[in-house]
Parts: sequence; C-alpha cells; structure tokens
Amino acid sequence: MTKEKKEGRIINKFIFLFLAIALTLSGFAIYELCLLGSIEDLLRYMAIAVIGCFDLFFIIKYLELNKKKRKKKPKRGLFLFVLILYSIICFLVGGVIHYIYGQINSINKVYVTYTSDLLVMSKNAANDIKDIKDMKIAILSDKKSPEGYIIPQEIIDENKLQDENEIVEYDDYTTMLVDLYSNEIDAMFVSDSYVTMFSGITGYENIETDTKVIISKDKQMKKAATSKIETASAGKSITEPFTILLMGIDSTDEVLEKNAIANGDTLILITFNPKTLNATMLSIPRDSYVPIACWGGNPENKITHAAAYGNDCMINTIEDYFKVNIDYYAKINFKGLVKLVDAVGGVEVDVPQRLCTDDSNRYGEVCIEAGHQTLNGEQALVFARNRKALANGDFGRAEHQQEIIMALINKMKTIKDVSTFMDLLNTVSNSIDTNLTTKQILSFYNVGKDIIKKSLSSDEADLINIQRLYLQGSGQMIYDERARMVLWDYVPNDNSRKDIIQAMYENLEKAEHKDITEFSFSINSPYEKPVIGEGPYRTGNGYNLLPDFTGDTEETARATCTRIGISCTFEGTSGTVVEQSEPARKRIDLMKGKSLTLKLSGNKDKDKDKDKDKDKGDDEDDDDDGKEKPSGGDTPSTPDTPTEPDPGSDDGGSGSTTDNG
Repeated sequence: MTKEKKEGRIINKFIFLFLAIALTLSGFAIYELCLLGSIEDLLRYMAIAVIGCFDLFFIIKYLELNKKKRKKKPKRGLFLFVLILYSIICFLVGGVIHYIYGQINSINKVYVTYTSDLLVMSKNAANDIKDIKDMKIAILSDKKSPEGYIIPQEIIDENKLQDENEIVEYDDYTTMLVDLYSNEIDAMFVSDSYVTMFSGITGYENIETDTKVIISKDKQMKKAATSKIETASAGKSITEPFTILLMGIDSTDEVLEKNAIANGDTLILITFNPKTLNATMLSIPRDSYVPIACWGGNPENKITHAAAYGNDCMINTIEDYFKVNIDYYAKINFKGLVKLVDAVGGVEVDVPQRLCTDDSNRYGEVCIEAGHQTLNGEQALVFARNRKALANGDFGRAEHQQEIIMALINKMKTIKDVSTFMDLLNTVSNSIDTNLTTKQILSFYNVGKDIIKKSLSSDEADLINIQRLYLQGSGQMIYDERARMVLWDYVPNDNSRKDIIQAMYENLEKAEHKDITEFSFSINSPYEKPVIGEGPYRTGNGYNLLPDFTGDTEETARATCTRIGISCTFEGTSGTVVEQSEPARKRIDLMKGKSLTLKLSGNKDKDKDKDKDKDKGDDEDDDDDGKEKPSGGDTPSTPDTPTEPDPGSDDGGSGSTTDNG
C-alpha cells in the first residue's frame, strides 16, 4: 500500500469520526431548539431545516469520498475542516440554548431543603437530645407540614422520644410558643426560621437568646409532594389573563434553596392581561386582619402569619379573601433584589426623603438622599424595605415596592448586550423561586416582544398600563386568641375589597368593564388616575370589642353590658370590678353566647359578717319595747355600713392600649 493511500485512509477515519461528532452535535442543537417551545417558531423551524440540510449534505459528501471510482482527487482536508467548523457551530448553538434553558429551568426549584428545630427555653437543663426525658413536646397537627410534622416525626422516631415523653399536637406555632414561655409545654418543634417569624412580636424580641436549639434536621423534599399549588396551573397558558403573587422573603441567603418562609412582609398580587398589556397591582398590608385558610375554623389574624405555614396557606388565604384564583407565585429574597437591580444597571426612582436601613447582609447602614436619582441594588433595597421612617408606614413601603417593580420593568427594555442578559438570567435563577414551568416562563418571550413593539411605536414611559389598587381599612387593637395579647391589626373595608375584586375580574375578563361616566378635575393641577379601592366609603369597618371593666362599679358595668348586648354575672356584692373572665379588646362576636363574669372588690362572706354585726348591734341597742336606750349621755351609736365609692365614668371600654403589633 502506497503512502498516499495510507494517508487517505487515516484522513477518511478522521472524517468519519468528525462526521459522527457533527451529526451528534447537530442532533443536540436540534433538540435544544425544540425545547424553546413557541419562541420564534418560523426562525426555529428554518434553523432546524438548515441543520438538517447540512447533515444530509455531509452524509452525501462522505459517501462520495468513499466511492471506489473517482475521476477527481477528493479534497479531504477541506471537507474535514468544514466538518469541524460545522461541529463547533452546532456545539455553540446547542450549548448556549442548553445554558439558557438550564438557568430558566432552575428558577422553579423542584427540590427544597426544609429544616426543623427542637426548641426549649434557655433556662431548661437539657442541652442534648439525650436529655429530653419526661417532657411535654409540641408538634403541628398538620401532617403535610414538612417542618412542623414530617421532620419532627422522623426526629421523634430516630431518638425514640415518644417512649419517655408526651407528644402533643397544636394547630399553630403561636399558641405553641406562648405555652413554651409559660411552661405549659417543655419543648416544641418549629421551622428553622423561627427567629424571623416571632422576633417582631412584642414579648418575643429576644427569642433567639430566650430559647436554645437541642437538635436540628434538614430534609430535601420535592415541593410538589407537600404543595398543591405547585402543579395547580402546570397546564395553563400565559397567553390568557392570569394572576401572580409576588412574595418578598426576609432572607439573606445567596440562593433560594432552603425553605424561605419567614414572614410575608411583602405581598403583591398582580393580574395581567397579555392581550391588552394591562395589569392591576395590589400591595396587601402585612397586618391585614383576614381569615387564615390553614387554621382550623379559618380564624382572622394578621395575614403575614400565614407565610409561616407554607406557600399553600398564604396563597389559599389570599384566594379565599379576594375570591380570585392565583395561578402563579414568585419569591425573591433580599440578595436577589440587590443583584437584580445591579444587573440592569440600577433603577430610576424619585426618593421623597432621606432613608436609611441596614444592608442586605444586615450589617452596615446604607442611606439614600431625597431626590430623583438612579439607585443601585443596596440603595433600592433601602427604598423598598424602609417603613419606620415613612409617615404612612407600611403603606408607604408598599408604594415604594411597586415603584421599584415598575422601574425594573421599564429598565429591562434598555438591555441590549449579551453579558447583561446573562447576568440578569443568572440572578433570576438563583434568587427567585416560582411554580411557573419552564415552558410557561419561555412563553413570556412573546409577551416581551409585544411590549417592545409597543415601546417602539409609542412615546409612553411605562411599557405596561398598570392600575394600582389600594385596600382601605383602619387600625384596631384586637386581643389575639393565640398570642394571648392585644395586637394592632389592619381591618380592611369590605367595600374597598369588593371594588378591588371587580377591578381584578375586569382585567381577567371575568366581568364586564364598568365605565366611569363622570369625573372632576382642576385645570390648575395635572390629572391623576384614581386608585381603585381608596374610597371614600360611607360605611366603616371594625369589630365590636369587649371593654376593660376594671375600676367600674357594678351599676356602670351592668349598663355597659346592656349597651353592648352581652350577658354579665357578678362575683361579690360591692366595690368595683377587679377582674373579668374574658380579656379586654376581645371580639364580642367570638363570645358565642358566653356570660361574662365580673369580679367585684367586695367579698360576699365579709358582707354577710358585717350584716350580722349590724343586726346584733341593733338588738343590743333596742330595749324590749323598741325604745332606744341612752348610752351615758352620748349620742346613740350608728352601726357601720359599707360606703360605696362614687361611680366611675363609662368610656365604653376604650381603655388605653399600647401598640404591640
């Protein structure tokens, strides 16, 4: 065999090898292109057709090279070079799409790590799981709760805690914690986020030092195994109107891999109509007093407390209250917001006043000055988190959070380079968790394309027409049955809620739009779009609460009981009220026909003794014929009679109460 033939055979082997590699990589590229769903169907089909044609061309060429009879000397080297170049192109196309698809796919965290702690008071002698003996240990009764029941049961079984301890079930963490502090129980299982969950409640500010963790356990679980909401809208298309709940998580973790429940401090309910590019945006106050869906009997409480029991509890609570189905949710943590803003190059915001908070690591202080400016990530976090320095508190913070969202949406239209897009994609994949499927997320491409078309054909600053909604209500100090203390709650106005529901239904195409037939404005001031739900409303809101009877006389207390329509019984026959069987500020509608017992400062036995002394004195002072005997020239003695103090004023039970919220 000649040297030329040997070289030809070697080249042919290389050609065959790279042809196989090229066909494999082209198949890889075609597969990745198919994963992109409905994105640019025409371009994708054309790209797939081109790749298929190249594959066919290379196969035919390879067969021609291996024919026995060849008139011309084949250019094997050139063919091999083109084949290698084609392989590289297919690898790059498939690789880029694979990376982007993988990042998008990781936004929906399929697996979540849950952590449960066994908690005791710091003064408890137990320091190890072996010390847990002869104790009353509390767990949640919800058997689907990973951190409240599933993991605790594993710890109990692994350490045989049921053998020497009493296991008791509770419906909620709050009652459990109250009983732990009052020594009604000795230990409790709770989420590892318990410090964040409870440190904002008066009396539990030092919970981190008041308690200690005996044992902690992690468990990675599929979200779909413990949550119905994860798969509820898996088959829904975002080409139809939908709702999404945005939840801000009080977490400093870089990546949302652990179960970040904490408290629902940021709750933004959005409805979006991709046909009209109209949206409604409602910030739900964290202290809104609404029925909690996952608690037995659905009792009213602060909506922020629902977050401690998982996504389903929070979402079901909002769904039940606003009568709307929530299709999707998205969680973002502190770090995520900082990185997201930095990835787009900052956001333009008009800061109303100087604001300061700690940074995303909760260490140093970051301040921003008043004025229109471009905020970086840490500064945007200050703007979105601060509420104590604002005159309208949580409502002002909610407005700031909406401004950040709208500023982000508008800034994204300026993204033109690949590196910025990749940074943004990496941030989103790490710092956001959602139940949107990858296919649904990819579908947003078409929505984004429509938005860009609108921006090119319009001078409007806002790419999406966003209608702000406002849940009007009033603050009220209400006795919390679980926390067993008076807390400040925000009681929503029912008419405001109805107007909000109507606006959401209209945008979701579930109700006909009600046109505004007349409105007023001044030529001297610019027209501002009315905020739906803001009112004013003629009817108020709030609950009738039990007064504080302490210090009232029996007469005053009876009059108050009659006025508020409750039955009252008294212990003692005189004096003022020193104790009542039900706490002040308790909702009267929760009395359920109970009679309120009021204890007076006078004592029945002492009163009887005084009456006997009085009768005895009368017998001694009176003679047989009923005439009074002289007493040594002194004036006749008068028996002692108890003196009733002046009746106090009835304030209707509106005693002074501090804000414990």
